[in-house]
Amino acid sequence: MSADHPDRSLTAEVLWLPHQGGKPVAAGKVLGAYLRRLRTEQGLTMRDAAPVIRASVSKISRMERGESPPREQDVLDLVEHYGVDDPWQVEAVRELLKQATGKAWYDEYADVTPDWLKRLIGLEDSAVEIRTYEVNVVPGLLQTPAYAQAVVASGPYANKTEINRRVELRMARQRLLEGPGRPQVIALLDEAILRRPVGSADIMVEQLERLLDAAHNGITIRVVQFMKGAKIAPSTPVTYLKFAPGGPAELIYLEQAAGATYITSRSGVDSYRYVLSELWGAAASRKESIQLLKAAIREYARHPSRRR
Repeated sequence: MSADHPDRSLTAEVLWLPHQGGKPVAAGKVLGAYLRRLRTEQGLTMRDAAPVIRASVSKISRMERGESPPREQDVLDLVEHYGVDDPWQVEAVRELLKQATGKAWYDEYADVTPDWLKRLIGLEDSAVEIRTYEVNVVPGLLQTPAYAQAVVASGPYANKTEINRRVELRMARQRLLEGPGRPQVIALLDEAILRRPVGSADIMVEQLERLLDAAHNGITIRVVQFMKGAKIAPSTPVTYLKFAPGGPAELIYLEQAAGATYITSRSGVDSYRYVLSELWGAAASRKESIQLLKAAIREYARHPSRRR
């Protein structure tokens, strides 16, 4: 690409990204998409591009998907090879590099953030839609501090400081739901979440009221009742993330007890998207879900252990 035909869209995206603050994954996705666009416009394959930076095809693929922090010299060598000589575009690339390799807000929680969770948090920050089905507990993005404390304390974390740090991280993740640029969030909750006490009755009342508040403020909450979801509901949580143009369009996140699986293949994503679609069809309506939440709140409010 010559200076006579600059791609102004990159410059526009770079100007937008700094306001996101501490989101290197988003910057990496924009940069990766730009590199892929440049390569395809030149009619080159990833195999053609790999020797330019003495890399493997898989490394080029990871760079273009924004899955790993790029080396500055690798990116600049590729951009030059692709024919970019417009000073404005080169400067835009440098700015993206600075953001993509910069410090993320969640780095301060590195002591309680394994790599698999760090990747999820970075992806959440750049998602335009988050659709999740939860089996056992309220999704982390919608938990109250007290509920989160009870959930984390039930795990293998004996150290009180570590428990508090994990709760702080969970609360910090919820900032992405604030402001006009927040992603669309759809939470499908197994009915067991309403029935299974986490912590005290007071904690459950507060948590369910938080879900009610979210349902009235732009978050889609649907309850999947036992009888309707029994035949189609998976036994483990499923989260679907959709992204703006640039990098992979969507992926599936499956969390296990001590790790997670990320699915990006078309067939895998389609399969789990279908499962979520079936669950949506089986879930109670908005009105019915709110009624179920209110009924559960009344039940916990009457519990003998609740403070008066």
